[in-house]
Amino acid sequence: MKFGVLVFPGSNCDHDTHHVVDAIARQPVTYLWHASEDLQGCDAILVPGGFAYGDYLRTGAIAKFAPVMQSVAKFAKGGGLVLGICNGFQILCEAGLLPGALMRNASQNYICKQTFLRTETVDSPFTHGLTRGQVLQMPIGHMEGNYFCDAETLAALKAEDRIAFRYATPEGEVTAKSNPNGSLESIAGVLNEERNVLGMMPHPDRSSEALLGSADGLLLFQAMAESLAAAR
Repeated sequence: MKFGVLVFPGSNCDHDTHHVVDAIARQPVTYLWHASEDLQGCDAILVPGGFAYGDYLRTGAIAKFAPVMQSVAKFAKGGGLVLGICNGFQILCEAGLLPGALMRNASQNYICKQTFLRTETVDSPFTHGLTRGQVLQMPIGHMEGNYFCDAETLAALKAEDRIAFRYATPEGEVTAKSNPNGSLESIAGVLNEERNVLGMMPHPDRSSEALLGSADGLLLFQAMAESLAAAR
């Protein structure tokens, strides 16, 4: 099995993500250039953080038209695993692979800090190794991380258990103070209807080694690898 890390002009976490998969999770991984439609036989696609195309117009608005994203959309429709991190989450929402949108932080400021996430579902290829309510520590670094969707979409996310993570306290309480960006109902990550696409604002790639302050993010990459191996 092989992971593919997308590379857009302005990506700045592509090497971080590649490093985690290659050196820490010890899985085959390759870079996938934005102008190519070839996914090189990858079994999972990682859309990393950064500022794709300079975040012109709005985050992800240009990246969704990249040739590689047309292939990613077909890949996801066929059941392939896709994880979007930070800017990757924004791109997946713009491309229609995930519901909702990421708006400017409620504070109107760029935020870079450690956060705590409460695991809301374990029914996915990304979270099956966790326990419901488990608290993970991961950093954020964004200006537009304020998740929003309409009432109908929110009701569906809840009813279908598709909210993957919520911002919380270290003890797992979801409070207004623990919500760093004003995100609707403290949502930090969501799944698509088929549960094979996950988007999240916090960075598992920046929290996969104890040296970085937390290795909790590695659990998601390991879960993906296990899911792929089980499907073979």
